[in-house]
Amino acid sequence: MRILVGVKQVLNLDEEFEMRGDGLDVDQDYCDRALNEWDDYALEEALRIRERGGGDIEVVAATVGGEEATAELRKCLAKGADRGVRVWDDCLRDCDGMMVAHVLAAIVRREDPALVLTGVQGADHGQAQTGVAVAALLGWPWAAVVRALEFSADAGEAIARRELEGGLEECIRIRCPAVLTIQVGINTPRYASLRGVTQAAGRPVDTPAFERLGIDAAAIASARASRVRRMYVPQKPRPRMIEGSVREQAAELAALIRDIRGDRR
Repeated sequence: MRILVGVKQVLNLDEEFEMRGDGLDVDQDYCDRALNEWDDYALEEALRIRERGGGDIEVVAATVGGEEATAELRKCLAKGADRGVRVWDDCLRDCDGMMVAHVLAAIVRREDPALVLTGVQGADHGQAQTGVAVAALLGWPWAAVVRALEFSADAGEAIARRELEGGLEECIRIRCPAVLTIQVGINTPRYASLRGVTQAAGRPVDTPAFERLGIDAAAIASARASRVRRMYVPQKPRPRMIEGSVREQAAELAALIRDIRGDRR
């Protein structure tokens, strides 16, 4: 049996940074690369399921990213993942979550896992769409924002407790194969041992081309659901005191509110 964990390399901003020349992103020279926090919890949950299952479960970490993302896959291998898969094509440069979801879905079809785990969201864009989009593309059942999980390989089902709005919680039984997005706090991710890091450094990472996965680059490009038009640091307004009589202050405050709302009456 196999569990596939979708992971992502994210960029963490330094305190001081500059925008890219085209104004569409941050200059990556001012960023540190790291494994997405939510995905770290998803990986840990997969490893715990394998440990409870007696070792007959294979954990595969998969990512959509360039050569630099291999470092995060090796971190997953060092922590205990059995294999790493990385897929990349030039058409994915500046891709959005829906494009990534289409590629991950193709990886899932090839790997044929019983369970797919991803983090709830990415620490960079925070859109929380990729995991559930993968489920929709596969036609699989899914549950989002899972904070507790029981998985039975023999029964082919999972019992998940998931967060809802307003502090509510839902407990559901879901048939597998399924996609679950994992919330931080579901466990405590382990640290990679020195031995694990050393062993992971020499292990190969599978990098299948689009052709091997049956992916058409044009179809992936057309799957884009959003596009960054401009990225900028918002200006911080400077506070000022409204002076005058109470009547004058009230009139100026009302004018400011109308201006913010765009009410020109």
